[in-house]
Amino acid sequence: LAAMAVMLDYGVTVCEPRDEYLEGWRAMEGVTLSRTMPDDLVLAMTLDTHSAVVALTHDPKLDDLALMEALHTPAFYVGALGSKRNNEARRERLLQFDVSREASARLRGPVGLRLGGRTPPEIAVAIVAEMTAVRCGIDLKAPLADWAASGAACRALV
Repeated sequence: LAAMAVMLDYGVTVCEPRDEYLEGWRAMEGVTLSRTMPDDLVLAMTLDTHSAVVALTHDPKLDDLALMEALHTPAFYVGALGSKRNNEARRERLLQFDVSREASARLRGPVGLRLGGRTPPEIAVAIVAEMTAVRCGIDLKAPLADWAASGAACRALV
């Protein structure tokens, strides 16, 4: 996901505070690695309407903290990996931690356009496609068939 986002000109910060997950980490050009706890990083980044947050760890202790803080920001996109059932449970947990029902409704999860992908690269494509559509103001409830309007909307926003 980070590599694809960089190719699309997103500024990318990967947050990984767990030592055991950094063994295979390879630095990527255009990607900043933060070892900070996710909620602290979200607060420190002072996210704005040009910001997106995607939680990918499957660890509620990490993902929920970042999402809780991100949903209090004007970030244009806040999403989390996981099944529909897991995301519904996540939304219920967030309500217990000073996240309003309106804010929790902003959470995109399961994250990504429904493209049928199963592999990590396919899932990454779905996520970055959804982020880009949201950034461009595309109504994802409508069919994505009007390509001319989609392109014009995105060019106007970027």
